Amino acid sequence: MHEAPQRGPSHGASALTPPCRFSGTARSAGLARAYARQVIQQSVPGIPEEQLDLALLLVSELVTNACRYGTEPGDRVAVAVTASPSMVQIAVHDPTRRRPRRKLPGPERERGRGLLIVEAIASDWGVANRPLGKIVWAELAW
Repeated sequence: MHEAPQRGPSHGASALTPPCRFSGTARSAGLARAYARQVIQQSVPGIPEEQLDLALLLVSELVTNACRYGTEPGDRVAVAVTASPSMVQIAVHDPTRRRPRRKLPGPERERGRGLLIVEAIASDWGVANRPLGKIVWAELAW
């Protein structure tokens, strides 16, 4: 994970698409996946389903974490996705500065594996502070 603000979701490829905003609720993960699917399929026609599935899993984990830990009732999250034939970049902005934390999985723990999944799948990921909150970003090379 990189926490340096100068390195963020816009390095390594073209600028991210304008963000799409979603409510800070659990329902937003599915809506964000649908948005990401559309962006990726338009940007990379014929993308193999396995690659698309990995990108959508990253979107789910980042948006779920943002909604669960980075919002209060009534807040919104913003999701931006850029895809190219070589990679996808995902950036999720939420209104808090609280950093994501890894939790050690336990046999009785049903939650807390999101960042472990992001680390296992993403080529790179990190956190950048924003004037009003933070962006958690991930890249997936293919």
